[in-house]
Amino acid sequence: MGDLPLYKDPAQPVETRVRDLLSRMSLREKAAQMAQIERSVATPHSLNRLAVGSVLSAGGSAPREQASAADWADMIDEMQSWALSSRLGIPIIYGSDAVHGHSNLFGATIFPHNVALGATRDSELARKIGAATAVEVRASGIHYTFAPCVAVCRDPRWGRCYECYSEDPEIVQKMTSIVSGLQGTPPEDHPAGYPFVAGRNSVIACAKHFVGDGGTDKGINEGDAICTFDELERIHISPYLNCLAQGVSTVMVSYSKWNGSPLHANRFLVNDILKGKLGFKGFVISDCQGIDRLSNPHGSNYRYCISASINAGIDIVMVPFRYGQFVEDLIFLVETGEIPMSRINDAVERILRVKFVAGLFEHPFSDRSLLHTVGCKEHRELAREAVRKSLVLLKNGKDSNRPFLPLDKKARKVLVVGTHANDIGYQCGGWTITWHGNRGKITTGTTILEAIKETVGENTEVIYEERPSAATFVDQDFTFAIVVVGEVAYAEFLGDRSNLDIPLNGASTISLVASRVPTLVILISGRPLVLEPYLLDEIDALVAAWLPGTEASGITDVLFGDHEFEGLLPVTWFRTVGQLPLNAGNNLYDPLFPLGFGLKMGLDLQTED
Repeated sequence: MGDLPLYKDPAQPVETRVRDLLSRMSLREKAAQMAQIERSVATPHSLNRLAVGSVLSAGGSAPREQASAADWADMIDEMQSWALSSRLGIPIIYGSDAVHGHSNLFGATIFPHNVALGATRDSELARKIGAATAVEVRASGIHYTFAPCVAVCRDPRWGRCYECYSEDPEIVQKMTSIVSGLQGTPPEDHPAGYPFVAGRNSVIACAKHFVGDGGTDKGINEGDAICTFDELERIHISPYLNCLAQGVSTVMVSYSKWNGSPLHANRFLVNDILKGKLGFKGFVISDCQGIDRLSNPHGSNYRYCISASINAGIDIVMVPFRYGQFVEDLIFLVETGEIPMSRINDAVERILRVKFVAGLFEHPFSDRSLLHTVGCKEHRELAREAVRKSLVLLKNGKDSNRPFLPLDKKARKVLVVGTHANDIGYQCGGWTITWHGNRGKITTGTTILEAIKETVGENTEVIYEERPSAATFVDQDFTFAIVVVGEVAYAEFLGDRSNLDIPLNGASTISLVASRVPTLVILISGRPLVLEPYLLDEIDALVAAWLPGTEASGITDVLFGDHEFEGLLPVTWFRTVGQLPLNAGNNLYDPLFPLGFGLKMGLDLQTED
C-alpha cells in the first residue's frame, strides 16, 4: 500500500486503524471530534479548519422547506467534502431524528409511532420498518438516526409516551429488533456491545435515553426517576441489553435524573454500568444541549458542564451552536488536569470506531442510486401493514350479540366528522417534518377520510364535516357515523399533561354524533385518554389508532372487514388520571382496559402470546 497510513487502509482491522489515527491527532483535533454541531453552523471553517466530527439537524432543521432527498444529499455531501479536505481527512457523521421513518424528510414514508408498534407485538415488523427507514435515510446522505427510543413509559402524562413501545419492559425488549433493521443483523458470533453497521444501506442507530426517562415522577419530562437500582435495572436498563446484543453503535443520555442525580453527569450509570458492566464499546452521546442543564441558568458555568459530563463518560456532545467555546474549554480542562487525557482518548477511540465500522472512510458520500426508495410503494405498503396490525379494538357493539364492526362498504350514506378525519399532520404527530409536528398537509400520504372514500362502494355517499353541529343531522338519514378525534401534535415537554381529556372538544363531538347516529369512534393519540363512562355507553364501537403516520388505508383495511383486528394494548388504559401511575402488576390495578386488552371483530377477547 506504499505510504498509505494504516487508518486509510480498509484491509487493516478496525482497532488497528483506530489506534493509528488516534496517534496522529492533536488535542484540538480530538476535542473537535467530540462536538456535534447544528447544520446551520456547519461551514468550511468548522468542518475543515477545526475538523468538527459530527453534524445534526436539530428539531426538524432542513436545507429548505419541502427539501427533497437529493437536496439533503447535496448539502451533506458538500459538508463531507469540507471534512475530508481537513488535515487528517476524517469524515463527519450526519445525524437526524428519523424516529418513525425518515420523519424530517418531506415525502418520506412515515410509519406509526412506537406506541403503535408496541401494540403489534411484531418484532419482525419492527425490523422491517428499521430496514426501510435506513434505506430512505441513507438515500438523503444521512448516516445516523437518533433511534430507537427504548424508554419504558410508566405514566402516560409524560409527553414522550408515544415514543415508547410499552409500559412493559419485555414488550420493549421484543421491539428492539428495529436496531437490526436499522444497522443490519450482526453475525451470531458478534461480541455484544461492539458496534455493528452492515453496509451502505444501513444506518448508525442510537438507543435512547439512558436511562429511566420513562419512569420520572408524575411523568414529568426531564424529571426525576425515583427508584432503587434494582428497579432501574429490571425495568429501564433491561431493553439496552437487547440493543447491545445487536451491536447498537451509540447510546444517548437522558435529560432526566435518577434519584436527583442528572444522567448527563452520572458516572456510575454511564461509565461504570453502561461502559463497564454492560461492555458497551460504541460512543455515548449527549442529548441536544443536554450538558447545559448541569448549571443554572442553563450553561452559565460551561466549563463545569463540560467537565462533569465528559468525566461521567459522555463521548460526543450535541453542542449544537457554541462549538468554538466547547472546543476551547475542553482543551483548557485537559491542559489543567481537570479532565484526564485518557478520558479524551477513550472518547475519540469510540467515535472513530463507529466511523470505521460504518464504512464512512470508504464511502463518505451519499448513494444516489437509493433516491427512488424514498416514499416508495413497497415502504408505504409496509407502513399500511403496520397500521393494520397496530389498531386496538376496545368496543364493538352495544349488544353483546350484535357486533357493530365490520362496517358495510355499500352503506347508503356515511357521515365522517372530527378534527382528525382529514389531517395528515395529526395522524403523524410529533417528530414529523418539524420537531413538534403540526396539523394539515405537512407531507404526502393518505388521510382517514381519503381512505374511507377509496374503500366504500361507488353508490355510497360520504358526507364530511370537521366540526359538526345539530344542523348536520337535519333531513339526513345516515347509515352510520365515523368520528375521528384525538390529540394535537406535540413533542417532549409540550406534550406533558396532567389533564388527559380528549382535546379540541373531542368528547362533545362524540356525544353530539353518537346521540343521533350509530357511531364508530377512532381515537388518534399517543397514549390513553380519558373516556368518560357516558361516552362509552353512547358509542357503538371504539378503536385506538394511536399515531398511524401517512398510510391511513391500513385503518380502513380493518374497519371494513378485509383484515381482522390484531392489536393489543401496549399500555394500561386508566379510568381516571387520579389513578396514575397505573401499571400491570400494581396492587390496586383497576384499569378501564388492562395491558394486553384487545377485541376481535366477533367480540372475542384476544389473548397475549
